[in-house]
Amino acid sequence: MKSLGTIKFIAFLTLISLFLNGCNGKLPGGDARKFPADPKKRVEQNLKEGRGFRLNDMVKQRGGVFDFASSNELWRASLDVIDFMPLSSVNYSGGIIITDWYSDNSAPNESIKISIRFLTNEIRSDALEVKIFNRKCTDSFLNCKFSELDGNLKIELKKEILKKAAKYKKDQASGDKNSKKKKKN
Repeated sequence: MKSLGTIKFIAFLTLISLFLNGCNGKLPGGDARKFPADPKKRVEQNLKEGRGFRLNDMVKQRGGVFDFASSNELWRASLDVIDFMPLSSVNYSGGIIITDWYSDNSAPNESIKISIRFLTNEIRSDALEVKIFNRKCTDSFLNCKFSELDGNLKIELKKEILKKAAKYKKDQASGDKNSKKKKKN
């Protein structure tokens, strides 16, 4: 019995020494001179430094903040240019827009699908990767052939998106200048 108590005591001392050694000889806690005396200010400082949490933050149901999507000219221009097509998948954070298969009434057995991938938020020619897929079906959609279109439509679509995005950016810049002039008056 005595040996079991001695082993527990030695194990306890070993653990304590390891914990204290891990703290470089300092006991956990902070220097009181570095923290404000007011508890509310201490809480704010701890939260700013990422050392705490609030129970209210855990309880609140939050969705994503998508203010940036409406201020991104390329994103808005892309959606406006392809607004006649049904959308299959839209993911701003992933930077991709995928339409569903679209067919007009003139060729019901042929349809297209557009994929727009955003490589940067800057309005420039290499900011977008546009892919257009073609589906030609026979026997009422039982036998379909898929292919990627490389041609004029892809170039025109990209050009139209970039033109519209540049217009949005110009309009926003002139709107910002006008609002600043109104504030000064």
